[in-house]
Amino acid sequence: MGKGKRKVPGLNQSSIADISFILLIFFLVTTSMDTDTGLPRRLPEWDPNAVEEEIMIRERNIMIVNVNKFNEIYVKHGAFNGRVAVYELKDIAKEFIANPHDNINLPAKEEYVIPDFKTVVTTIKHVISLQTDRSTSYETYFQVQNELTRAYNELRDEWCRQTFGKGWVDASEDEQTFAKGMYPSKISEAEPRQYGTTVVAPQ
Repeated sequence: MGKGKRKVPGLNQSSIADISFILLIFFLVTTSMDTDTGLPRRLPEWDPNAVEEEIMIRERNIMIVNVNKFNEIYVKHGAFNGRVAVYELKDIAKEFIANPHDNINLPAKEEYVIPDFKTVVTTIKHVISLQTDRSTSYETYFQVQNELTRAYNELRDEWCRQTFGKGWVDASEDEQTFAKGMYPSKISEAEPRQYGTTVVAPQ
């Protein structure tokens, strides 16, 4: 009697699927994958007791210079609030910084010790807040910065003449340092956070 052909058993499709799934999991677990790496940065530990430091500035001690998208300049300090021309800005800033007539709407004067010099009376806590729009032109921005810088430079020159009998250019390095102590540059380009009786401005 002849031998019949042996049947080959069919493969269990469900078992193949199970094995494939197990192999996939195995390779996912054991294979290291490349990841995008950036600059290493160590974050500071969180301090639950940390409190954000803020400088409370009295309203009379701050002058706001705002340059809008039309390159128009507006100044607000004390009782004054209006539009000004760029050429007027220097003298307005000088009066605000020095407060020569002890105006109650301008920065308060107080005693301040200039290091290695002497005690003076000045508006040490004044702040000029320069605010601009994203559309403000660079030309107008630099003109405003230049006028504010000129205000400080002229005040220092005048103080050197009154104190040392010579102008800024002829003053010694120490004398120039003392003049900067008398009229320190306090132009902040960080916008104050609130307006009112007090103004909160970042350092």
